[in-house]
Amino acid sequence: MSTNSPPSSSHHLGTTPLPRWTWIPATAALAFLTVPLIGIALRLPWPAVPHLLTSDESIDALRVSLLACLTATGLCLLLGLPAALVLARAHGRWVAPARVLISLPMVLPPVVAGLALLTTLGRRGILGTTLTAFGIDIAFTTIAVIVAQTFVAMPFLITSVEGALRAAGHAHEDVAATLGASPTTVLFRVTIPRMTPAIASGTALAFARCLGEFGATLTFAGSLQGVTRTLPLQIYLQRESDTDTALALALVVIVIAVLVVGAAGALTRHHTRRQPT
Repeated sequence: MSTNSPPSSSHHLGTTPLPRWTWIPATAALAFLTVPLIGIALRLPWPAVPHLLTSDESIDALRVSLLACLTATGLCLLLGLPAALVLARAHGRWVAPARVLISLPMVLPPVVAGLALLTTLGRRGILGTTLTAFGIDIAFTTIAVIVAQTFVAMPFLITSVEGALRAAGHAHEDVAATLGASPTTVLFRVTIPRMTPAIASGTALAFARCLGEFGATLTFAGSLQGVTRTLPLQIYLQRESDTDTALALALVVIVIAVLVVGAAGALTRHHTRRQPT
């Protein structure tokens, strides 16, 4: 076998050294993104953290945030994963406009997203008036928090998974189909297992976006303790009157985000190691 053949495995990627100067801006970028987070840890009054996090307002904000984030992330998976599958395989003039519309909540100011939801699902909204007639009120309820988080977070999952699907192609699915597998079998036995890293990454991004959502929630759901006041809203309220509590809650948000993103990264690495070389 020739020793000059190019590497055939992704495990060999990255062996070509980068120019040494790239380490300078890379280190600056890492410092720029991490030093402010370290600043929170240095400023935090650690002995008082348990007391700060066990106040009624803090516990209510944590409960509302976790409930809404988990539910919204589940909705993102339930609705966003099929949307990503369809967009990755669809053809036609409608596909490009659909991608633009799906990506729009990612770039809109959150307050605009909240205003769009309010004018649609609020009591005087386009659909809200009909819902109100049936006794269904969404705005300024916990459901409104979930809807706002789902609206702004779902595009992150869709774009992540769709991009991975298009990059991976569909040769494996075609082979399974020729062997007699039904479309549903192909989806659950071939496509989804192959896309596990992309789904995990997209889900982590969606959850993190839900956890950090502020503007759309405030505009569409308000800030009612124990009902719609999430951790970011509680941090905003406490930032001037009780800085220590705001820092403690900020630490909670950072820790949760690190755990979720880290778990997704670990799952991706585990999946990569199991792939044949």
